[in-house]
Amino acid sequence: MNGDPISTNEPGAAAAVLPATTPMTKADFTSDQIVRWCPGCGDYSILAQMQKVMPNICARHNIPRENVVFMSGIGCSSRFPYYMNTYGFHGIHGRAPTFATGLKAVRPELQVWVVTGDGDGLSIGGNHLLHALRRNVDLKILLFNNRIYGLTKGQYSPTSEIGKKTKSSPIGTVEMPINPICIALAAEATFVARTIDTDTKHLQEILERAADHKGSVFVEIFQNCNIFNDGAFESFAAKPVREEKTVILEHGKPVVFGKDRKKGIRLVGWKPEVVDLSVASDTTGLLVHDEKAESGTLAYLLAHLMEPEFPVPLGVFRAIERPTYEGLLTQQVKEAVGKPGAGNLDSLIRAGDTWTVD
Repeated sequence: MNGDPISTNEPGAAAAVLPATTPMTKADFTSDQIVRWCPGCGDYSILAQMQKVMPNICARHNIPRENVVFMSGIGCSSRFPYYMNTYGFHGIHGRAPTFATGLKAVRPELQVWVVTGDGDGLSIGGNHLLHALRRNVDLKILLFNNRIYGLTKGQYSPTSEIGKKTKSSPIGTVEMPINPICIALAAEATFVARTIDTDTKHLQEILERAADHKGSVFVEIFQNCNIFNDGAFESFAAKPVREEKTVILEHGKPVVFGKDRKKGIRLVGWKPEVVDLSVASDTTGLLVHDEKAESGTLAYLLAHLMEPEFPVPLGVFRAIERPTYEGLLTQQVKEAVGKPGAGNLDSLIRAGDTWTVD
């Protein structure tokens, strides 16, 4: 990686340098590669929204296109870097957060996105994901969750529900599924959010907010795999039922939902319950969302709201500020070098006992 932009689509071919002051469009972030996802895959929507918001993100943060990097591991989602006309790196299974950490440590000025899936990120890559988040590396990690292994043709994944019948669990899985949001909160990620591929406006808003955050970002995106797990989220994500079955988290506002916003969530002790506001219209006592709370307790509680008893929360669960890993590392190196001086490698090699071999 260097300052001279080279297209990732055709190695060695020079890409056009676009200064941050030059207005850009979606076309500037669309590569010439043929998109090789199955027709109807939810990944198309995520890609389209990312390409749409990147011009705004780069303009707002004064980032030239050659300072944007997309990195991935293995899986359907991991084809993403090929389709973004930026720098990109297609890594090995589960290790994208590790490669991204190394890149961000030595090139902190780059905006680094990591694209992963529920298998790549939470199975073989689970440990790498945890450490990237808890270190607060300034990475924007997007986890496409379709509750299935798509690239390897339909085995159950770490997020598949109990009893899921797949090619690797023909009579139903007996494993408790991972809740990705809970994992991110437990790892102390400083920005944790959830959105869905079919709600393009909300998806764009979350991507914009992810880009604005300085620190470890984790965004779970519910993404439909229409070949091996079609309709996995239809019970709450389908447009006719979405208002009744999901709740949009808004900082500083009561947690309310429903077509006419006539339902809310309140706590009885630490137990949440649904309140019918058409009967008791007073919102006093309703749970008020606080994404900036230093403790992740409230966010963790919200992450456990699940259908059919509760609406599925979408939006930002947590957004707090802490020093970043690469910032602290850079400062530490600067201080360490500053005390004795930069030093001389040749002098170091020849210091102490030395000998010459003829």
